[in-house]
Amino acid sequence: MTQETITPGSTPDWRSVGAVLFDLDGVLTPTAEVHMVAWGEMFNAFLATVDDEGADTSEYTDADYFAHVDGKPRYDGVRDFLASRGIELPEGSADDDADEVTVRGLGNRKNLAFNEVLERDGVEPYPGSVLLLDHLAEIGVPLAVVSSSANAPAVLAAAGIADRFGVVVDGKVAATDGLPGKPAPDTYLAGAERLGVPSSQAVVVEDAVSGVRAGAAGDFAEVIGVDRGVGLETLRENGATLVCSDLAELVPGGPA
Repeated sequence: MTQETITPGSTPDWRSVGAVLFDLDGVLTPTAEVHMVAWGEMFNAFLATVDDEGADTSEYTDADYFAHVDGKPRYDGVRDFLASRGIELPEGSADDDADEVTVRGLGNRKNLAFNEVLERDGVEPYPGSVLLLDHLAEIGVPLAVVSSSANAPAVLAAAGIADRFGVVVDGKVAATDGLPGKPAPDTYLAGAERLGVPSSQAVVVEDAVSGVRAGAAGDFAEVIGVDRGVGLETLRENGATLVCSDLAELVPGGPA
């Protein structure tokens, strides 16, 4: 499809769509902000301990998040960020303690921080996302969540929207089924398959570059990019066929 930005009258014809597959963090809930804080605290504390003249130990920033971490499975994000700084660590194992200085230990350390913030502060879904979910439920479009996060069920429950989705493909499901994470299309393809809908009849909704690339690689009918900070042009360049700033813009008759 040609790329376009939402304008009055350009919302998708949802009644012709077989299914809609949503990313979670940054699309349905503002938990991306919680993730960003947790990643920043974890990486900056770790960088302060690195004693390697060849490594770049300058401060971890939001730019690092968007370039190396956003939308990816947790351990992939750790691995990619460390590589960008010239830091090598043992891989470790998924059950490493959070104080282990391994790729998976750092990932587990970040996960603890995220869960602490989620339990303390809770999370509310984006109002515009709820409007779109309401519209899709009204016309009977099957829905799925496809998230790299292993915390997706807990986030959906905390946000009060877990019952909206017939299928959830999260980080745990991907690990169990041996599915490569975004930007590979496999988790989105698995979501469509579990809903019984061909990818060519399904729509992907994403805010991360890795997720948009995953949708673009999967022969989906549409890949909708939601700009929560990455940038409209960046989403387009990586395969979004339609871009918006809030999902309320995608509701017929809603704000443009």
